[in-house]
Amino acid sequence: MIGTVRRTFPGMTALALLGVALSGCTALDRLSRVGEEPDLTPIENPIQQAGYQPVTMPMPRPEPALYQPNSLWRTGAKAFFKDQRAANVGDVMTVNIAIEDQASLENTTERSRTTTETDSVSSILGYEQSLGKILPEAIDPTNLIDIDGSTENSGAGTIDRSETIELKIAAVVTQVLPNGNLVIQGRQEIRVNFEVRELYIAGVVRPQDISSSNTINYDKIAEARVAYGGRGIISDVQQPRLGTQILDIVYPF
Repeated sequence: MIGTVRRTFPGMTALALLGVALSGCTALDRLSRVGEEPDLTPIENPIQQAGYQPVTMPMPRPEPALYQPNSLWRTGAKAFFKDQRAANVGDVMTVNIAIEDQASLENTTERSRTTTETDSVSSILGYEQSLGKILPEAIDPTNLIDIDGSTENSGAGTIDRSETIELKIAAVVTQVLPNGNLVIQGRQEIRVNFEVRELYIAGVVRPQDISSSNTINYDKIAEARVAYGGRGIISDVQQPRLGTQILDIVYPF
């Protein structure tokens, strides 16, 4: 037991040192911001942000715009005057996010199994009488093997989930695809006291799905990415400590 403890102690020490090393920068950063409000992310060009990758999707062949002689209308135009809806890189549109998801799942499984088996060996090449000499207890060849088994399994699972999000956010067109679809991205940050709420939206929209008021519903956004969260004192308290997260990952039991 002492040897086991001695072998385990260096491993726990290494794990503790690893946790301290990983949390060092985070702890120092948090200590330097004690009593201060969390900073807002500066407004930057999304294309110039680290890790940005343009969207590449299969596109149909582009069709040139056709103008009829002596006509004021252009093929594909939606209004006599210039369309005020977002259409070019840098244009802004409003995204209406109204998510109300509910899921309910209930499973019940029951299984019962009973097994009984009795075997008798009345004759074993004439050696059945010698079994009593080999084994000290009396042997009954007519009831040599008797096996009883019983198994019962019962399982029940219930999932009840409800999510409701209703927000509006302005998004910027970051890319125009060859078929005219628009790649949009929007980010919104709201700071209340010492907590920052962040909202992020990104995806691909069709120009014809944009309403005349320059708005679009989130369910018309392809490859939509919606994130709603926060950072600050409240979010930090709700998160488990770094050492606890490491133990949850590496602990085998």
